[in-house]
Order: sequence, then C-alpha cells, then structure tokens
Amino acid sequence: MPAAYSMLSHLECSRTGVRYDADTVQGLSDVGAPLLARYDLDAVRSAVTPGDLAARSHDLWRYHEVLPVRDPQHVTTLGEGMTPMLPLPSYGARIGVPRLLMKDEGLVPTGSFKARGAAVGVSRARELGVRAVAMPTNGNAGAAWSMYAARAGLGSLIVMPVDAPEITRRECVVAGAELYLVDGLINHAGAIVKQAVAEREGYQEVSTLKEPYRIEGKKTMGYEIAEQLGWRVPDVILYPAGGGVGLIGIHKAMLELRELGWIGARLPRLVAVQSTGCAPIVDAFDAGLEESTLVEGTHTLAFGINVPKALGDFLVLQAVRESGGTAVAVTDEQILVELSRLASDEGTWICPEGAACLAAARRLREEGWIAEPDEVVVLNTGTGLKYPETVSADVPVLARDGAVPRN
Repeated sequence: MPAAYSMLSHLECSRTGVRYDADTVQGLSDVGAPLLARYDLDAVRSAVTPGDLAARSHDLWRYHEVLPVRDPQHVTTLGEGMTPMLPLPSYGARIGVPRLLMKDEGLVPTGSFKARGAAVGVSRARELGVRAVAMPTNGNAGAAWSMYAARAGLGSLIVMPVDAPEITRRECVVAGAELYLVDGLINHAGAIVKQAVAEREGYQEVSTLKEPYRIEGKKTMGYEIAEQLGWRVPDVILYPAGGGVGLIGIHKAMLELRELGWIGARLPRLVAVQSTGCAPIVDAFDAGLEESTLVEGTHTLAFGINVPKALGDFLVLQAVRESGGTAVAVTDEQILVELSRLASDEGTWICPEGAACLAAARRLREEGWIAEPDEVVVLNTGTGLKYPETVSADVPVLARDGAVPRN
C-alpha cells in the first residue's frame, strides 16, 4: 500500500497540548491559543529519506508528508518554494561576516514569502470545504491569499491599513478580492475581519495563527535551508518578526528535522529582528517576559513588521530562547542604509524587512554575538520592487543633444 500523501496526525494547542481534530475547520484552541499541526514522524521516517526528495518537484510540495493536505488534487500552487540561497561575499566582507547567505523570498509568486503560507493555507481550506477566506493584512499576506484563493476558486475578504504598500492593494484588486482599507493598523483591521466572519457563512478567518496551516507553509523555509546546505543547519538565522509566523515555522521545521534524524542535534540560533518604531517582541525578550505588551502608535517604513501585538509572540520568544538566539531592533535609517549597500554590493534590491535583518547582522557582528567564522543566513522576505519609495529616483535629465558629464 503506498504511503499517504500527508502524514498529518492531529492539531495541538500551543499552550496546553490538548489535541484537536485536524479534519474539521479549526481556529484557535479553547484557551485562545494557536493550534499547531502534528505529524506521524515515525511513519515519515519509514516512508521517505532525504535522498528520495531529489526526484520530486522543485517546490515546497516536495515535503508533502509533513504538510497538511491529504489529497494532492486539492493542492493549489503557483510554483512556490525552493528559493535560492545567495552567497553575499562583497557585502559579507563589508560587515565582517564572510559566510553570509541570503534566502531570497522575493522570487516566489506574488513577490513575498507570504505565498508559502497562502499556498498551504488555501489548499487545506479548499480540502475542508471552505467557501472564502478573510484576513487583516499589512499588505503582502492579503495579496498572496487573494491570488491563491482566486486560483483555488475561493472568495477572499481582505482588510488592510490605508498606509499599506499600494502595490499590494492593486494585487488584491486584480485578483478579485473584496478589499477594504482601514484608517488604522493591522490590529484595527483584525477587529473588522472578526466581525465580518461572524456574519458570513462559509468564510474562514485566516488571520495570523488563527488557522493552523499558514505556519506549515512558512516552515518549508526551514526545510529548504537544511536541504540546500546538504542537510545541515547554519549557525545563525535572522528573520524579520512582525507576526513572527516564519520564525516559529522555521523553528518547528528544525525540531521536526531533528526528530526525523535528517539533521544533527544542534539548532541554528534564531534572531527575531524588529524596528525601533515597533519592537514589542524585542522589549519582551530584553525584559525576560514570556509574551509582549500591546504598543500603541507604532510606525516603521518596514511595514510588514509593524505589528503592535502578535498573537504568537510567546511562540516567537520561546523559539528564540530554545535555540540560544536573541532579539534585536534597528532603526529605519539603518534599514535604508543597508538596503542601498546590499544593492550596490551584490546587485539585489530587497524589501525593508529583509534589510532590517542585514542591519541586525551588522550590529550583532560588531557586538561579537556573531563571530567571524559563523555561517549566517538572513531571510529577505520580499522583493524591493514592492517598495519603490525606499529609493529616490531624483536623477539628472539630459537634453536630447546633451552628453553625460565626464568623470
């Protein structure tokens, strides 16, 4: 008998450990905590080896045994996953980290890593009979989920702050989403979505960690990092943490990989990177707290990490501490400097959230937390093309018969 496509076992409350049925539509646990997908890893270990993956599709679905979709006919894909791990030799030498690598998520469909969570979350929603998805967003997640919902034949209701990047608004519109803007932040958008879903039959709220499967798509970044490094892990991974799902997911992936025996016992040290304009997780980490406090009036040009209070903040802090990592906040000015330096050094224009990780890497190297021999991976979570305002285009205009000035 062939092995199951997915070896999903059950869902588990992230606070109490209570088990929940994975084959019905689920939100938060009874205590209001995120639910985490659990798999029969003994069965996975018996059914597949790392070497078996080489012949599979070059996307995130190559890890389907540890993804939640049971029937491949429900998989909704645009080719997401297996993004490159780019060496950054010139920029790495500049900041004193010669073994610096960048996992470039700007190359996935919709231009950001949000496509991973959308692909898996929408696929599972489709399999469970959901008619439409609804979510608040800082921009990129709404763009991704509306596109994947369109591909799956589902409806989408998206609410985003009026200050979200305009291109993400246009992506939602072209995908046919029901889109609204709110004069506020993502937490205000979330309250509106919660009320709307309560009044609409067949809609599933897919806010960050309010459904169990977005994190499963995001965790594939961790699987890919290990596979691309030859089934080993780097010393450090830096991740821009707003809702923090990707960081939680990468940590979850590493724990699964360790239990499978596909990597060794050592875990990469995880760094949660925020902006000084919105740093609730950094503040909680520094204070030794288990969760963050809501911060009002936050602002940062790295809009994707402008999350005043993350539902899964306790899971972010747990992942950072369990891995021996840390949490760092950098200024918007530092973000813009590193964004430009990377582009001129390496020829790649990344998003401000990714540039925040570079600024954090520079600081941690200066402080000695990152050592020169360390192998360091930074996550660039989106393409810089979505953030044209981060670069000035005020350049000289030449007359038709003019000439370029001599050097």
